[in-house]
Amino acid sequence: MKKTRSYSLRNASICFGLSAVLLAACGNKESASGGGNNAGAAPGGAGAPAAAVPASGASGSTPPMPPVTVSTVAVEQKDLAVRLRATGVVSPISSVDVKAQTNSIIGKVYVRDGQFVKTGDVLFTLDARTEEANIVKAQAQLAKDTASLGDAQRILKRNQELAAQSFIAQGQVETASANVDVWTATVNSDKAAIDAARVALSYARILAPQSGRIGTVNVSNGATVQANITNLLTITQVNPIAVTFTLPQRNISDALEALKAGGAPVTATLADNGGTFKGKLQFVDSQIDAASGSVKAKAYFKNDEEKLWPGAYVEVQQTLREIKEALVIPQGAVIYSARGPFAYAVENGKAVARPLKIVQAQGAEIAVTGVTLGESIILEGKQNVRPGGAVVERSKDAAKDPKAAASGAEAPAIKASAP
Repeated sequence: MKKTRSYSLRNASICFGLSAVLLAACGNKESASGGGNNAGAAPGGAGAPAAAVPASGASGSTPPMPPVTVSTVAVEQKDLAVRLRATGVVSPISSVDVKAQTNSIIGKVYVRDGQFVKTGDVLFTLDARTEEANIVKAQAQLAKDTASLGDAQRILKRNQELAAQSFIAQGQVETASANVDVWTATVNSDKAAIDAARVALSYARILAPQSGRIGTVNVSNGATVQANITNLLTITQVNPIAVTFTLPQRNISDALEALKAGGAPVTATLADNGGTFKGKLQFVDSQIDAASGSVKAKAYFKNDEEKLWPGAYVEVQQTLREIKEALVIPQGAVIYSARGPFAYAVENGKAVARPLKIVQAQGAEIAVTGVTLGESIILEGKQNVRPGGAVVERSKDAAKDPKAAASGAEAPAIKASAP
């Protein structure tokens, strides 16, 4: 019994010893493998912390951004003319449809299509035989009634003499006097009838009511015309001539001021190098079109060479006013944001935002306030600029040479990344 117990204790101690040896061996193996990993990572590990240190850094800040290459322009001061550009339509100052004023037949046509006429020129003659006969008839009636008036006047005179001698009653004198008045009125009526017949006869000669160019002649000899219905032809005034266009609502006050001063100068340019013509603003409508927010305007032009033709489209340019000593920058330098327009100025090599107030935009230029004369304003590259960011101004020679500009743009980036 004692041997069996001692044998069991010996076996247990042996097993315990073997377990301790195995655990020690496993621990050495793990430490050996861990040491190998550390030894293998030492070259890379030395570089990794060195690269990570600047990223996290002792101070925790990001590396500075490289400067942005930009081109700048200087703020100029000059007089800026406020010009308005619009599309206009050439229209005649006056156009008249010529119609007959009596039912008749065309006797003769004196004009042809497209002819230029002056005021009072004969255009047509109508068959006037009826009107001529009416005049003769009215004149004959006037002669008859004039004779009756003379007889009544003689009777009145004789009755007045007899009444003075008490040979007749006073009532006969009054009757004779009334008879004279009747015949006097009849004679006056006959004279009026003659005048009316002469007016009707004048309708047989159709004259030009104004100077201008004739369109198509719509009738020929022998054609029947109806009074105030048949359109014989149209006369259009072409010199001077008008150009109709629209003005924006914001420019109405300037246009009205120009009208008070005698009319602002206006130029009209025909398409395809048709020529440029100078005129003056003469009319601004009294009501604004609510649909478009504009008002109709009209300018008159001399048209001695007849190059401006009714219905033609022209480009209208009008100088409304002039802003004296305005601070001007290119429109491309202005940035529009929710807080309003601004531009970047270069100050000590950094971009500084300048809030702007728009005074007037004209073509590629814009008059503003908020900048100073001669200040450098960023024009190209502003989309990459941030307030307070470093900028490098591109030289004029580099701006002209694309290759030089590209190399100049790359140089600051390489220099900035070198550290």
